[in-house]
Parts: sequence; C-alpha cells; structure tokens
Amino acid sequence: MTDRELMSKAKAASMNAYAPYSRFQVGAALECDDGTVFTGCNVENAALGSTICAERTACVKAVSEGHRSFRRLAIYADSENWCTPCGACRQFLTEFSPDIEILCARAGDRYVSYKLSELLPHTFAF
Repeated sequence: MTDRELMSKAKAASMNAYAPYSRFQVGAALECDDGTVFTGCNVENAALGSTICAERTACVKAVSEGHRSFRRLAIYADSENWCTPCGACRQFLTEFSPDIEILCARAGDRYVSYKLSELLPHTFAF
C-alpha cells in the first residue's frame, strides 16, 4: 500500500469523527507489519479526559484483533498545521512499535513523515 492510499483511508476515517466540542475531525489508518490496516477516528466526550484520539482508536482496534506490531500510521485532519499525535498517543504507540513511521497530514492532502522515535525521543518504558 502506498503512503497516499494509507492517507486516503485516514482521510475517509476522519469523516466518522465525533467532535461536537472541538469541531476538529481526525482520522487515522494504522498499517500492521502483515499489511492489515485498521482505521480510527477521534471520539470526543463532554468529560474531556474520556475523549479518545483517532490514533489510539485504530491501535486499540488492531490490538483487540491480535495485532501488536505496526509499520506505519497515517493521521489526517483538514487543518492548516500538520496533524501530529498528541503525547498520550505517542507514548501509547511506543508500547507496540517504537520505530513506526508516522505520516502527518494537513489540508490540501500534503503530509510529512517522521519516525515515532523522532517525535518522542526519550520514551517511558519498563
């Protein structure tokens, strides 16, 4: 699967976001090492701490289906800035694939690529 195809899945997932408070719809597409792709969107809640990000939604779906090793994650939001994972998502993803490639998009279907280790250089791990 190409980067653009993975990003297209993330963009499509963003359409399912439940974001009545921020109006910031985010989609994610997580590619497992075996090529399986899981998508997710952000799901907000009035109790802000109960909100779950698109990245973690996709990851939890993958783990719940027995996948624990990931190759790439595409994140899409129709915004002026690159849509990078929050700190909680960075730490969450590190648990499974510390060297995963993260594709971060913004409006206009432009994206940049990072290694998770670049975004979170000193992870907390046991």
